[in-house]
Amino acid sequence: MALMRSLAHNLILNEKIITTEAKAKSLRPYVEKLITHAKTDSVAKRRLIGARLGNDTMAMKKLFDTLGPRFAKREGGYTRIVRVGVRSGDGAVKAYIGFV
Repeated sequence: MALMRSLAHNLILNEKIITTEAKAKSLRPYVEKLITHAKTDSVAKRRLIGARLGNDTMAMKKLFDTLGPRFAKREGGYTRIVRVGVRSGDGAVKAYIGFV
């Protein structure tokens, strides 16, 4: 849970991150649910997202002010995963995850 929270925080603030492919694939549904909730601004949705992100005010502000309105007319598929190579140390596949 803490790993997903940290990865989601970085993805929301930077709009793209490079991580392993497995982490990117598990992060995708977590972030997409947050964006779906951020499309409607209400106290209940803010509390729900606050619980998922650990009441991080910068990430919540960006979700509700920037990302929610940006994807208001989109019904899902907010993120894209692209393989970028193999890590030299252990051979893990690295992937880029970012918003469409």
